[in-house]
Amino acid sequence: MKTQTKSKKVNKAWLHDHVNDTYVKLAHKEGYRARAAYKLKEIDEQLGLIKPGQLVVDLGATPGAWSQYLRRRFAPRDAGTGGAAAGQLNGTIIALDLLPFEAIEGVTFIQGDFREEAVLAQLDEAVAGRPVDVVVSDMAPNLSGIGSADAARIENLVELAVDFAQHRLTPGGALVAKVFHGASYDPLVALFRKTFRVVKAIKPKASRDKSAETFLVGIGLKTGGKLAGKPVGASE
Repeated sequence: MKTQTKSKKVNKAWLHDHVNDTYVKLAHKEGYRARAAYKLKEIDEQLGLIKPGQLVVDLGATPGAWSQYLRRRFAPRDAGTGGAAAGQLNGTIIALDLLPFEAIEGVTFIQGDFREEAVLAQLDEAVAGRPVDVVVSDMAPNLSGIGSADAARIENLVELAVDFAQHRLTPGGALVAKVFHGASYDPLVALFRKTFRVVKAIKPKASRDKSAETFLVGIGLKTGGKLAGKPVGASE
């Protein structure tokens, strides 16, 4: 009974914090499905990654807040608060997730497990041989609470995102991937540094202080890629 009482108190405290969260309120006001939109927004505003006309792949897309943000960036003009949810789209967004995804006009969605070859084949079919400008990944595994096992799951997902980016990004393209501080963090930073010319670790203000998440951004492939070009957001 004590455990249940403590759990109820924790859940009540979380709900109170969530309802009163600045970014939750802002997301509701501006029509985003989740406060996570502001994490990508802050990263983009810092580094200038997202530009109209690009092809962007959104991994771990559900519930769709990142795709919503991308769509608004691809609107022909800044439609303001709550705008750019429909109409003309200057750019291509391909979203993928294991979970169902409520449709967003102009966004191509693939439901499936990113770790499966058949799902990757569907994603490649949607990309249709075009060079990808940016890959954004908010993917995270279901955590078991067993540190070593969870670290391995996290590392595996990010490694797959890096591999996907290596084979499909333009050399000047970028990958944004969610990671967690812990046993998997340093190896993933090393992987990014091995793969990209510019590597940034960003903890957006919209990411809760108590959360161990941060985002690694890799810009400009060191080798490979489909097209030559200057890294997105890189200085002269």
